[in-house]
Amino acid sequence: MTLALRPLGRTRFAVSPIGFGAFKIGRNQKTKYSTAYDLPSDDQVSALLDGLLELGINYIDTAPAYGTSEERIGRAISRRRAEFVLATKVGETFEAGASAYDFSGPAVRHSVERSLKRLKTDVIDVLLLHSDGRDAWIQTETDAVATLQDLKRQGLARAIGLSGKTVEGARQALDWADVLMVEYHLRDRSHEPLIVEAAARGVGLVVKKGLASGELPADEAIRFVLASPHVASLVIGGLSLEHFRANLAVARLS
Repeated sequence: MTLALRPLGRTRFAVSPIGFGAFKIGRNQKTKYSTAYDLPSDDQVSALLDGLLELGINYIDTAPAYGTSEERIGRAISRRRAEFVLATKVGETFEAGASAYDFSGPAVRHSVERSLKRLKTDVIDVLLLHSDGRDAWIQTETDAVATLQDLKRQGLARAIGLSGKTVEGARQALDWADVLMVEYHLRDRSHEPLIVEAAARGVGLVVKKGLASGELPADEAIRFVLASPHVASLVIGGLSLEHFRANLAVARLS
């Protein structure tokens, strides 16, 4: 059965209802996962990413804060660049075992330059601010938003937006964002009215932590998130192609 894609707001993209969160292919230090894991080999990463694309999962979410994730994506599937929608972020880096945040214009530009090289691409499809929780401050007290808008005008990003932590921050971003990434699941429905409002304004919605960091049963959690016609994609992390195949089976019924 062909996987039905969903429109990502007013962008020109149509994305798979299940997206791939690429954290685990690049980082296993200071994570929020309850179970430790080893990083996969380069061959395993290539097999996983090729397998995901073959399954029809075309939305890939990464970030500089995900360790070597960007570089591994670039090495593994840059030859198939036209087949997937690539999202990465700016604002947070993870080096020497610690996160650092910088939302200044020069830092944002430098981050994008590095991401383009690592991902082996000329353009980022979806470029998001990687908030540390100070959603409103980042948008009003730094030049991060203006820099993203300029990068979009330059053709280095096709769509821009916010991966935030607060409802207020997401609502503020409706004035400039093409895409929002929000936490939404059965135990936290605080973004629900915002999701409806964003859809009405043509802003694409991507959901993170839809399984509550693995605390919710996958079938139930996926059905709940994708029952909303306003959600374009639910990003799920993992290293098992079989798990993604099972998740897609649930998505097809949602």
